[in-house]
Amino acid sequence: MGKQIKVEVIIGAKRIPKTYEEGVTYAQVAKEVQSAYSYPIILARRGGKLVELNKRIREDVQICFMTTADDSGHKTYVRGVTLLMLRAFYAVCKGQPLENVYVQYQIGDSCYCEVSGVPVTESLLQQVEQYMKELVHRDIPFLKRSVDTSEALRIFEKYGMMDKKKLFEYRRVSKVNIYTLDGFEDYYYGYMPASTGVLQYFSLEPYENGFMLNLPNSKTPDRTTLHKPSPKLFATLQEAKSWGKMVDVDTVGALNDVISHGGAPELILVQEALQEKKIAQIAEQIANDPSKKFVMIAGPSSSGKTSFSHRLSIQLRTLGVHPHPIALDNYFVDRDETPLDENGNYNFECLEAIDVKLFNQQMNELLAGKRVELPTFNFVTGQKEYKGDYKQLGEDDILVIEGIHGLNDKLSYTLPKESKFKIYISALTQINIDEHNRISTTDGRLIRRMVRDARTRGASAARTIGMWPSVRRGEDQYIFPFQEEADVMFNSALIYELAVLKPYAEAILFGIPKDAPEYIEAKRLLKFLDYFIGISSEDIPKNSLMREFVGG
Repeated sequence: MGKQIKVEVIIGAKRIPKTYEEGVTYAQVAKEVQSAYSYPIILARRGGKLVELNKRIREDVQICFMTTADDSGHKTYVRGVTLLMLRAFYAVCKGQPLENVYVQYQIGDSCYCEVSGVPVTESLLQQVEQYMKELVHRDIPFLKRSVDTSEALRIFEKYGMMDKKKLFEYRRVSKVNIYTLDGFEDYYYGYMPASTGVLQYFSLEPYENGFMLNLPNSKTPDRTTLHKPSPKLFATLQEAKSWGKMVDVDTVGALNDVISHGGAPELILVQEALQEKKIAQIAEQIANDPSKKFVMIAGPSSSGKTSFSHRLSIQLRTLGVHPHPIALDNYFVDRDETPLDENGNYNFECLEAIDVKLFNQQMNELLAGKRVELPTFNFVTGQKEYKGDYKQLGEDDILVIEGIHGLNDKLSYTLPKESKFKIYISALTQINIDEHNRISTTDGRLIRRMVRDARTRGASAARTIGMWPSVRRGEDQYIFPFQEEADVMFNSALIYELAVLKPYAEAILFGIPKDAPEYIEAKRLLKFLDYFIGISSEDIPKNSLMREFVGG
């Protein structure tokens, strides 16, 4: 009998002590306590560190388990299904001229992918999906091994994964973790499941020039739904991808290439010019339709709504239109009328937190040419105040209204539809880490917000990370469902921005202590930022959307 070790499993408020022989895997422990969880266990947490289930335990330890319903567990599930899908493609297309499968971007609960070398047909996708299901049924382990970076480069070249090869030419690490599934090798940023058996839910369906990999979300991890088309969002993402290809920067490795060869200043100017051109085109659309009197702007947190509104207003002025900003925050109901959320806290994000009746009354009066005194909300007293802010619309005047509910017609239900021009703005990242590792648009916005809040509000990175799930819930409920209602979508992401944000974000992320609940997320973001070569913000124009976050 070998050495005995004590393992304490923490499940909510319960602590379950167990004794095992040294070398037991986390997966073996998970199997014994699985019945206490509603969803499959997919990862372990030991202190401030996430651990894959295949790892062995060699000393006394306290552990928690994470399921497919947890954020980190869901990310692990998505990575597992992605590698499962790639393995199936290379098996089904054996002997065919398959060059690569590209995981492009996420739309809702689906990942849009494209294939080079072979045509994407319904028959091919059915064969791939069936092969994936067979691998799940066989419950094959995900094997991890550490290899020299030079060996990893050889593996990537063998599979034609040239984006990965370029990425690791700029990594300072001497070793790379390679995952193998059923003989197929790949690299992933993040953790993997123990085996394929946990990956029960997925489907493939043709879409545009590629296909959708449909996945469950963390709220309903035990079911998959077909992709709900979002044609405007998809077109905006496709435009972003084409911009990346136009400047030869569609992955982090390609961006690092440009930076290392001194091309960052020119790349910044080209990107800024492309954005300014897009803003000018939106302004022309508005100016060419005299019926438009209300420009409604909405988008998720840290999209750059304030800077965009200002730049759009300047472009409108060049066309002879006189814009007037209106902040929906000034139409909050008085604090004692603000609805409460399920935890008894004020819910400032729901539509009922806005004085919709007053907003519609005043907007209609303005539309009729009347002179109106607009309110200012006092966030200290929690009440609206009137301080002589009068507005009256002239023939060439329009109102630029920015706020979370701008695209929801329930906000402006009495305003004529033809008088409204709706703009959805979000930071839709144009580049990915490599062919198979996406950069989440959520990560980009979180990093933006951390940097801005630390600079303007003195907020710690831990505080921003801690409140982020609540911010995301509000976006899921009040912003994303209305994005397709927009007349135009504006992508505020800049190809170079993560390289600029890197030094700002790293400094505050390193300040999160190891015993903090936010440490795991901070560690993940630091690993992510390590892929980038950092650049100075000094070459960024003064009117750039980036200035809203880095200052200057």
